[in-house]
Amino acid sequence: MKKLYLAIISVLIIALGVTGCSSKASSNKDALSKIKETGVIRIGTEGTYAPFTFHDSNGKLTGFDVDIAKEVAKRIGVKTEFVETKWDGMIAGLDSNRFDIVVNEVGITKERQQKYDFSSPYIVSKAVLIVRKDDNSIKKFSDLKGKKSAQSLTSNLAQIATANGADLVQVDGFNQAIDLLNSKRVDATVNDSLSFYDLIKQKPDTQLKVVDTDKNADKDAIILKKNKKELLDAINKALGSMKADGTYLKISKKWFGTDVSK
Repeated sequence: MKKLYLAIISVLIIALGVTGCSSKASSNKDALSKIKETGVIRIGTEGTYAPFTFHDSNGKLTGFDVDIAKEVAKRIGVKTEFVETKWDGMIAGLDSNRFDIVVNEVGITKERQQKYDFSSPYIVSKAVLIVRKDDNSIKKFSDLKGKKSAQSLTSNLAQIATANGADLVQVDGFNQAIDLLNSKRVDATVNDSLSFYDLIKQKPDTQLKVVDTDKNADKDAIILKKNKKELLDAINKALGSMKADGTYLKISKKWFGTDVSK
């Protein structure tokens, strides 16, 4: 009986040892290996931010960011699982491992870089000066002096208009600024280049034009937790090959009618 008891104990110890080694080996796997093992990469995105990530008339998740994410996943060799999350909870979702990466127009900032890693930038936005096509009095930012400019007062875009002497007319966002400009209640708006590209794509007959572009640019990228070098390298490789073979430009023109990578 004693020998049988010792034999059972030995088997249990060996089994626990194997399980422990297996768990340790699993925990030591890098993020890319784990993703490839499951065959799925989990992607955090809003789903409410057109034309980047939104639902079409059939309820299907679509948009520029969605197409970029799907192509990156395809080149890594896995499928996508989109986890829709409000913007305010996006970074927290990354921290809590609800998803592996976030593809949702996340700007690269020094503060975020201290805690997270970013891919190579995949889209660039700039402040542009928008006026009516029939207005030739405003040709550059400095011409805003004494002119009415429709702006969201807390944005950096409003700061540019103020620095150039504009009289600000408060609006809630891009669409309201465009409405005021079209109805001639303001003379201009300093706004985001990507929003204007989307407007031109949706309404090619718009009677508005860009007359000046700020030299500074905001760069957005795919964000992930630090110390995931293999995954970051794979993402950057995928983005690089997309740009090299023309796939990126095809996606960019589909949504904006132009190259938004520079």
